[in-house]
This record gives sequence, structure tokens and C-alpha cells, in this order.
Amino acid sequence: MSKRPSPISATVDFEADGVQHGFLKLPISNDESAWGAVMIPITVVKNGEGPSALLTGGNHGDEYEGITALLKLANTLKAEDVHGRVIIVPMMNVPAAQVGRRTSPMDGGNLNRSFPGDPNGTVTEQIADYFTRYLVPLVDVVLDLHSGGRTLDIIPFAASHLLDNKDQQRQALEGAKAFGAPTAMMMFELDAARLFDTAVESQGKIFVATELGGGGTTTPERMEIAERGVRNFLIHYGLIDGELEGPGQPQVYVDMPDASCYVQSEHTGLLELSVTLGEMVAKGDVIARVYDMTRTGAMPVEYHAQRSGVLVARRFPSQVNMGDTIAVIAEVVDSLD
Repeated sequence: MSKRPSPISATVDFEADGVQHGFLKLPISNDESAWGAVMIPITVVKNGEGPSALLTGGNHGDEYEGITALLKLANTLKAEDVHGRVIIVPMMNVPAAQVGRRTSPMDGGNLNRSFPGDPNGTVTEQIADYFTRYLVPLVDVVLDLHSGGRTLDIIPFAASHLLDNKDQQRQALEGAKAFGAPTAMMMFELDAARLFDTAVESQGKIFVATELGGGGTTTPERMEIAERGVRNFLIHYGLIDGELEGPGQPQVYVDMPDASCYVQSEHTGLLELSVTLGEMVAKGDVIARVYDMTRTGAMPVEYHAQRSGVLVARRFPSQVNMGDTIAVIAEVVDSLD
């Protein structure tokens, strides 16, 4: 049975040349606004025939590197500089971004666990559905900018995934490398089924994801990586002219082969990391300790690396609960091909 049309409407014409700034409008009715709408800012820059790219940020509302980079790009990208079409959505999950949270305050929805979405579902599910059925089919390549948000800090990297279609996998990996972050990764996802990544890749499109920092803030260094990377992405896939700019040092390749890369807490307490983000560790090394905050005299629980590699992500807040990811360790490899 076919789904009903999306309740979301666009105030931009995706087929018109030039620069357009508008909104994706999702009708809502609540105590604050009986006949209201969620207004998702969108920019379309088009210049004749050519490839189409979708650039997204704010899939989670507390990840600011991507949001900021795409707001800046939307303000500056000119139609005459583009070959084809660039669609920019700096904040996919506007309700979450407005309150600086990972999830939507309207329904508690995590947008990046809501795909392919549902036009009859919650606000978050309706947003996911619109991207899946209306925006992704318009484009050839997608760049989704993430970072760690308030609860994680992550070394800046661009990533692709293992795919059944090896040509699609190759093209995505080439894009991840071309992004020009200090690290390029073949990423293993703990819960891939409902990700935006999977919704895009299942349509045969090229998908590149990033993690660009975290802690619920930005830094000049990480913003430089984000902005350079977006430009490199557009150059690599033929949307704009220019020369690719690298990170200024040899790019590190890392692989996440399985779930053992993730170290998750089995205790609640105060977290002490004993290794630094980006530091190499050996299998069996103590990487963290969790202290009981309810009493003195209790020895901390030690957590050990389950594999050798580089610490690519860590929990950012010092308080930790059972089930929280403490650390992520990826294997350094000579090549991702």
C-alpha cells in the first residue's frame, strides 16, 4: 500500500536556477500555536544541468560544527559557482536544534533513529519521511555532518560504510577521503537499520558522514576542517571548481570492523579517562575507571581496551550511567580500499 503524500511543503522550487532561501513547512497544532508549523530552513543553489548534492546538518540538535558550516555556506554560495544543484539543510531537526538537544522536545524523537520515517507518524517521523521520499531521490550524493554533541568528543573524521554494491562503496569512500579531515574511516554502526545513512544508501545514492568534534560547542580548528571539507566534497563530486585541500599532514585511515570497537559502561558513577583522544592504545590497556559516588573506600572499576588501535571517541561528561559509551577504539590501517 502506497503512503500518503508528505504533510511537509517546500517554499522553494527545486528545479529553478539561482539561489533560493526558504523553508520546509510541517503543520503542527499545539498549546502554543493552534495552526502552526515547524519551519526547517533550506537553501537551493542551482545552475543548469549537472550533479545534485544534499548537504545536511543538525540531524541531532546539539552538534554545532555542521550546523554552523552549512549556515555559512548557505549565506555565501553563488549560483554562478555551481555546476548542477546544491541543496543545503543546516538543521534537519529544527525542534531539537532550537533547544540544543540531541532529540526533539516535541516528541522525544531521535531523527537519526527514525528513518525511513512515516507521513502519519510523529513530527520526527514525518521529517524523516520527507527526506527519504522527497529530497534524497532528487540528488546523487549526500553529505551528513555530525559531531559528538554534548555527550561525546570525537576526533574529526569523514566516513563511509561497507556496502553490498562495491562501486557505490568505492565512490563513497573516495568522497570520505576527499573531504580532507585528518582521519578517514570505514565505520561500523551499532544500529544501522533506522539511520539516515541507510535510507540514502538503500536508494543507491552516495553517502558520506562525518564526526567533527563534540562537547556541544565548536572550535576554530574544527570549524576549519568542517568548512574545508564541505568545499572539498563539492569539488570532488563536480559541483564547484577548485583544488582539493588536504589536512596539512598525511591522512590517517582507520577501520571499525565490529562492535568490539565500542566500550560501554556497566556501572554508574564518575568517569576518569586514562588515555587522550587520538592516543594509541594496546589491547588490554586500562583506558578508563569508574568511581562509586555513593561512598568512599570503594575501589574504581577499571575498563580495558578490547582491541589495539586509536581512541577516536570518548564520553565528554564526567558522570556516566550504565550503558553509556565510554570510548571507541578504531584500528589503524594502511589502506581502506
